[in-house]
Amino acid sequence: MNEQRKDVLDLLAEGKVTVEEAERLIAALEQDRLPASAGPGVRPKGRAKYLRVMMEFLEEDGQSGRLNVRVPLQLLRAGVQLAALIPPQALERANAEMSRSGVPFDLTQLKPEQLEALVDHLDETIVEMDMSDGHLRVFCE
Repeated sequence: MNEQRKDVLDLLAEGKVTVEEAERLIAALEQDRLPASAGPGVRPKGRAKYLRVMMEFLEEDGQSGRLNVRVPLQLLRAGVQLAALIPPQALERANAEMSRSGVPFDLTQLKPEQLEALVDHLDETIVEMDMSDGHLRVFCE
């Protein structure tokens, strides 16, 4: 463990920072250790823990808005495992509703062993979209 990380954990133990603050500090320290040649969003393979969606946009009244969502990838893994407990009739009904809403996804085909391949692909995916009224970025960290 490096000295800076230990210092952050000491601050947390002393109650001088919250868990969220300590997590942000440690994440910043880890980013500082990435090679200088790495571009934004590039990090060592296999370290993704979160799927992140960040969006800045203009609302109808001209106010600026922000969306910042951070979903633990472990939640995806747990969700797939729990999906195995859902009765087939419920999955069929959910598939029908998703299809009716324009989402052609078959929940009955989602298997835990396929999830790791999905997470690996998410690990490599960075989506950035600039629009006249905002900016969207989807990435893993």
